[in-house]
Formats: sequence, C-alpha cells, structure tokens
Amino acid sequence: MSLGHDKLILETERLIIRPYVIDDLPTIHPILNAGFGESPLDERRFWLEWQIMSYTALSALYQPPYGDRALILKATGELIGSVGWVPSYGPFDKLPYFRARSTEPSSELARPEMGLFWVLGESHRGQGYATEAAQKMIDFMFNDFGLKRIVATTEYDNAASIAVMKRLGMTVERNPDDEPAYFQVIGILENPTLER
Repeated sequence: MSLGHDKLILETERLIIRPYVIDDLPTIHPILNAGFGESPLDERRFWLEWQIMSYTALSALYQPPYGDRALILKATGELIGSVGWVPSYGPFDKLPYFRARSTEPSSELARPEMGLFWVLGESHRGQGYATEAAQKMIDFMFNDFGLKRIVATTEYDNAASIAVMKRLGMTVERNPDDEPAYFQVIGILENPTLER
C-alpha cells in the first residue's frame, strides 16, 4: 500500500513533469552543475539513484512526493530542467509575513515548510517554462494534497527566480539578517482555499 505518487506524471500545455530514470544522468548532470555548482559525475549518479529510489520509499511511507522531477519539453521530448518539492528548513518567523500571522512569540528557531524549486538549462531560460512547471506543481499540491502553503527560496541576485515567484503570485520577502546564507529571498504562497 502507498500513496501512489511514485509514478506521478504531471502535464502542462508545453511540458511533462515526470520521475527521473537513470538514463537521464548525462543530460541532467550539466544542467544541475550550471544551476547549483560543479559536482562530479559519480556523485550525481549516486544522487540520481537515491532520487529514483525515494519516489517509491516516500510513497510507501505515506509521505509527500518530495524530490526532483525531470522537466520534459513535449514538442521534442528533450529534458530541459528539473522541478520538485523539498523540505525547506529555515527561520521563517524572522520574516514579516510569518510574524504578522503568528499567534506565538517570534522565534529565531528554524522549522520546515514545503519548498518548491526549479532549474532550467541555459538555452531554455526566459521562455516561461519555470513558471509553467512551478504553477503545475503548486496546483497539484494545493488541489490534490491539500497543502496549506508553499515556499521558494533563492539568492538576492537571482532576479529570474524572483520574477518567477512574483508571476506565481507569491509574496516575496528578504531575510532581514545576513544569516543563514541559504535563506536570502523567500517566496510564500498560501492555498487560495484559505481565503474563502
């Protein structure tokens, strides 16, 4: 018995979002290196094998469908990037958005939120693919999983990702402190059913 999301495939007008297969390694490796920094091929292979196994394991454990998924261009079948859900761990209560909505005292302690991320190969950036894929991922989590809120994080100088956050309707805030370094710009989107 499982939640059944280990075989999850989502589609948009131009994209297919599907689980990775090991044959994706030669294509996704340079895309992830360009987006997140160099990793040796053996390390990336280990990560991809782990990712593929985690689809089934997380589903069997009744956990959300965390992890990366391959972003495929429908017109050509080309793997153009990666999109996924991650546990986003940070001091969210530092942000005005969360402080204004909290009934508890402000805290510097970190806590998890459901995070959304995306990365595209350089030749496919600036064409709306990240927004299209991210919107589909948000819709799935809000409508099919009943998620309350989703967040995205990026660096201060990543104008393209900040623009995607804004197009998705996220409230975008900057960490008022310099630390932690991974917690610079945060996009926050509440499930619209909360407003009804």
